[in-house]
Amino acid sequence: MFFPGAFTHGTFGLEEEKVTVRAHSLRIEEARFGWKLILPAVIIIGSLIIYPIIYNMYLSFFNVKLQGANIFIGLKNYKNVLTDPSFWHAVLTTFIYVIGTTIGTTLVGLGVALVMMRSFPLRGLVRALILLPYIAPVISVVFSWQFFFDPVNGIFMHITYDTLHLFEKRFNLIGSPQNAVIVAIIFNIWRSFPFSYLMILSRLQSIDNSGYEAAEIDGANSWQKFWYITLPELYFILGTIVILRVIWNFNKFEDVYLLTDNVKVLSVYTYFKAFTGVMDQGQGAALAVIQFLLLIGFILFYVRKVLKW
Repeated sequence: MFFPGAFTHGTFGLEEEKVTVRAHSLRIEEARFGWKLILPAVIIIGSLIIYPIIYNMYLSFFNVKLQGANIFIGLKNYKNVLTDPSFWHAVLTTFIYVIGTTIGTTLVGLGVALVMMRSFPLRGLVRALILLPYIAPVISVVFSWQFFFDPVNGIFMHITYDTLHLFEKRFNLIGSPQNAVIVAIIFNIWRSFPFSYLMILSRLQSIDNSGYEAAEIDGANSWQKFWYITLPELYFILGTIVILRVIWNFNKFEDVYLLTDNVKVLSVYTYFKAFTGVMDQGQGAALAVIQFLLLIGFILFYVRKVLKW
């Protein structure tokens, strides 16, 4: 017996299956086309980043010779590095530098962003001037700071010694390792806080005012509105700033190296170990690997425990 409805239903089901198969094939083609588009970028990134990392790890197992073949020595470079007191001093200096600069740039950026949210005359001009430390060439600002702390002709000694008589004699503030670390931290905060300021300011401008209006009706003061409304809204952006600043400051070289040679953070210590003096590039490679592993370990911990991705 012929049932038209059954035939129609079967035909419709077959057509629906064909459409599903065609859509699946289209998605596969789109995925392949997408991989073709990003393949050049993947190759470039692999050539500029992944290959140097692997090659550096390879060199860390050798006694690198500038002339002649390299000699395989296994883990000896790592043993020499880990048993060197200078390495642990560089690690301690790096952690002090990274913690100080990260907290400083985040807090200063937050404070400046909160101030810039208020209306006052010439606010647009002030917002533009705040960016000057971040966009100025590092070599020029470093020379300016070196002149500022010059023990003979510097402005700092002129004010503190000649005018205010705070010290008994002149001294070079960036000439001693203890003081130079503090100066390097302050310099990095001054130079890098505009980045944090811009990211925080953009987030502040996107917060809905209805929450603040409701808080005012309930009688909340400025601190309560900041703690219970503003800060939770900034949690993700502050977490992102912290991890970016840690990565950049952990690998920071040019600011510290140009400002003073008395601050041996890991990047500067690695440079001196690999390219000055005895030029032990094998140990320099081992130092770079250790620095890379420390940073990767922090990133994994921070992403899972703090950002909770």
